[in-house]
Amino acid sequence: MKRVFMFIGKLILGLILFSIFMVLVYKWVPVPFTPLMAIRYFEHPDEKISHDWVPSEEISDNLKLAVIASEDQNFPKHNGFDYEAIQKAMEENKKGKRVRGASTISQQTAKNVFLWPQRSWFRKGLEVYFTFWIELLWSKERILEVYLNSIEMGKGVYGAEAAAQSWFGKSAENLTAYEAAAIAAVLPNPREYRANPASNYIRGRQSWIVRQMRNLGPINLSE
Repeated sequence: MKRVFMFIGKLILGLILFSIFMVLVYKWVPVPFTPLMAIRYFEHPDEKISHDWVPSEEISDNLKLAVIASEDQNFPKHNGFDYEAIQKAMEENKKGKRVRGASTISQQTAKNVFLWPQRSWFRKGLEVYFTFWIELLWSKERILEVYLNSIEMGKGVYGAEAAAQSWFGKSAENLTAYEAAAIAAVLPNPREYRANPASNYIRGRQSWIVRQMRNLGPINLSE
């Protein structure tokens, strides 16, 4: 029995060290694929996957600001978890209102790169674990760069460059504020919504996101 516990302990330690190693690797190395891409491949084998990694400087500041405005306005300030948003979500959910999420860009990045989309307490616990490490070891600029290069932005479309080419036929660095806002508007359900041509619902979200972008103004993540 002692040997079993020793083996389990070594196995857990090995997994922890390997996970930290992978976080360190992706601090500098582009993420070639994500678990969600693999899942989508098996779910829809006929669907072409479009994913082109580009460095942060080749992604429009409009898109960076748009996703922060729509997904996580406290991203520059929090440590990976937006406790105010979590509290609001809990209050609204207790009142029986529409289930509200409170995942930050950091949490979404952790999930996209290292985990799978299933809803469970175990997966959520791992998400917290990886969020802690990427916030500790990566800069905010790197977290946003990985997020924008990895997130699903349409059917078979992953990352800013693929989304810009797919939706607007241009590179990610040339997106206008309204085009960036349209892409950010589809993120809650990228397989159902379209950035272009946009439905009335997406156009409404697009307008709201642009207003939020103006309110937030330029964001310096290096501060």
